[in-house]
Amino acid sequence: MKLIRFSRLFFCVILLCVALPGLCEPVVGAARLDQYLPLLKGKRVALFSNHTGMVGDKHTVDLMLENGVNVVTLFSPEHGFRGTADAGEKVKSGVDGPTGLPIASLYDSHSKERMPAKEIMDGLDVIVVDIQDVGLRYYTYYCSMIDLMNAAVRYGKQVVVLDRPNPNGMTVDGPILDMKYESGVGRLPIPVVHGMTLGELAMMANGEGWLRDGAKAKLTVVPCQDYTHSTRYRLPIAPSPNLRTMTSIYLYPSVCFFEATPVSLGRGTDMPFEIYGHPDMKGRDFTFTPRSVAGAKNPPLLDKQCHGVDLRGVSDEQAIAQGINLEYVIDAYRDLNMGDAFFTSFFEKLIGKGDIRKMIEQGMSAAEIKETWAGDVEAFRKARKPYLLYAE
Repeated sequence: MKLIRFSRLFFCVILLCVALPGLCEPVVGAARLDQYLPLLKGKRVALFSNHTGMVGDKHTVDLMLENGVNVVTLFSPEHGFRGTADAGEKVKSGVDGPTGLPIASLYDSHSKERMPAKEIMDGLDVIVVDIQDVGLRYYTYYCSMIDLMNAAVRYGKQVVVLDRPNPNGMTVDGPILDMKYESGVGRLPIPVVHGMTLGELAMMANGEGWLRDGAKAKLTVVPCQDYTHSTRYRLPIAPSPNLRTMTSIYLYPSVCFFEATPVSLGRGTDMPFEIYGHPDMKGRDFTFTPRSVAGAKNPPLLDKQCHGVDLRGVSDEQAIAQGINLEYVIDAYRDLNMGDAFFTSFFEKLIGKGDIRKMIEQGMSAAEIKETWAGDVEAFRKARKPYLLYAE
C-alpha cells in the first residue's frame, strides 16, 4: 500500500512538472555531460565562460578536466573569466589561477568586433559556450558568442552551446536594432528584450544568415531540461557585478538607458539598477551617493549626492509585466530640463533606433512610444518561432 501511494505521489509530481515547469528547477546544458562529452572526445577544446558557468558548486571547466576533456584555452567576456572587472573595462588576456589554463580575452579592446587571434584558433577544434545571459540585446555576452561563431566559421571550427535559462525569457519588447547602430552592445537585428536563450539565439543567427557574409557555423546546442519561456528562473549567481538581484535584472530593460544620460542608475551603491537620480533633480525625498567600490571603481557622479527615485518598491511581477518602461527616463529628462544635451549618442546604440530620442523630446508618453515598436515585436515573435527549443 505504501509503495502504491508513493508511486501515485511521484506520478503527480511528474505531472505537475510537465504542466507547470516553473515548479521544477531547470537542468542547465552544462549538467548534461552525457550529451556533450562524446562531442569533445579527442578534441582540443576552448571554453567561453565566466564565473556563472557553474553546475552546483563546480565550474564547467573543472567538470571537463575531471572527465578527461582536453581544454586548451579559456575565452573571457566583459567582466573577465572570474567576473570581477567593471562594466566596459578592458580585460587583459592571461592565465587562470585555479586551473593554470591560458585566458584569451574577448574584451581587451573597444572595437565593434572582437576576433580571437589566428594562433589561438589554430590551436583548437571546438569552442564550447557556457555562460549565463540575461536576455537583453545590449548585454554583451551574446555579442562575444556571435564573434566566436564568426571566428569558428573563418577557421573551420565547431561550436557547442551548453544552454542556460533566460531570466527574462518570458518577455519580448523594444524596437529591432537598426543595423546602422550595430556596436559592441548590439550585434543582431533583434528587439531590446528578445526572450531567447543563447542556444536559441545562436540557432537563429545561423539560420537567418546573420553571421558574417551569411555563413553558417557548425553548431550544436545542448538544451536545458524542465525549462520553458514562462519559467521564472532565479539566477543562482549574479551574472555581472552590478546585476545583483532578480529585481535589478527585471528592471534592467528600463533602467539601462540611463547609461546614455547624465543620470546615475546606482553604480557605486548597494542598489545598482534599482534606483536613479542626479544632484539637480528636484522635489525628491530619496537620496544616494555613488562611491568607488568593487565592480564600479569610477561610477558616474562619484561622491556626489543624488536626488531621485527608489524603484525597489516595484514588485518583480510589475517589473516583468512592464518590459521596457521609458517613464523613468522621461521623468528624469523633464526634471533636468537639459533638452537634447540630456542624451549621448550611446542612447541610439542602446535603444536601437534613431527616432526614439525625438519622441521623448517631443513629449510623447512612454505608452505612445512603446506602441511604435509593437510591429517589431510581433514580427520578431513570428521570425523566431522555428528556432525556439522551449515552449512559450
